[in-house]
Amino acid sequence: NPSTDPRIRQYLDHVRYEKRLALRTCELYEQDLKKLAENAMRSNTDLWQVEPFHIRQWMSQMHSGGRSPRGIGLILSGWRGFYAWAAREAFVKANPVQGIRPPKSAKPLPKALPVDQAVQLAAHRSPKSQESLRMVWLQARDAAMIELMYSSGLRVAELVGLNLNGSDAANGWIDLQEGLAHVLGKGSKRRSVPIGSAARDALQAWIECRANGILPGAGSPQALFLGWGGSRLTPQSVWLRLRRQSRLAGLDLAVHPHMLRHSFASHLLQSSGDLRAVQELLGHANISTTQVYTRLDFQHLSRVYDASHPRAKK
Repeated sequence: NPSTDPRIRQYLDHVRYEKRLALRTCELYEQDLKKLAENAMRSNTDLWQVEPFHIRQWMSQMHSGGRSPRGIGLILSGWRGFYAWAAREAFVKANPVQGIRPPKSAKPLPKALPVDQAVQLAAHRSPKSQESLRMVWLQARDAAMIELMYSSGLRVAELVGLNLNGSDAANGWIDLQEGLAHVLGKGSKRRSVPIGSAARDALQAWIECRANGILPGAGSPQALFLGWGGSRLTPQSVWLRLRRQSRLAGLDLAVHPHMLRHSFASHLLQSSGDLRAVQELLGHANISTTQVYTRLDFQHLSRVYDASHPRAKK
């Protein structure tokens, strides 16, 4: 039992009073050390003579027992901290947990809209006769935002950072004549992505509406997307407007900006199969980040196979 070993009590006092960790954290540390001591006892090993192969064996047992990679990682972190302290105090010769990493967590697949739902959302317009002047203005803006996000796969921060032109070198901008969005992405990396014809039409309609003098005052005159008060639109506002539009369009899920980015990537990959091109358009620095979409693509191919191949089903 860890509580009966004075050295373990010394360590728990160390994290409680010297490191000033929260009481709940210290309780979790004590639970992890109890598990460590139990493992050592079952392996007929002294707690202070544990080797890396013991740690790997116990990690494997936790994994096969259904413990999540994240949970295993937290336990290893607690053990690693304990043995690092024990090494400093000369209770052990070396830290047996040093360099041991938990099993990799499976990356969750990004959610992407089916093509028909993405088109349904992008094409949705409320009857203008039923809307006020302000609502017509908001609808034109929201339609342009949705079309552009789905057309070009922009992150929400990239979207709200766009300007009407390139006079402000610190931001991105759109060039409707060339059909390009010049984006300032993560790490201040710039890229240019094409704007589809539907998005160009929606953007043109928005810019004409935007310039009609409806705004009470323009707080951010260069910003492409503005709030009704004239300031640059925030990412939070885009989330809320997109959720509203998905509901009005009759979709049974709350769409968020990154879902449109995922939909752009997935649908483009399904049609082209060109992973490198999708990587460039998304602005991913590493191809491994984009490769998650190959799993989405394979799911699509599997559905097509199951629905079409005469030998696919029993």
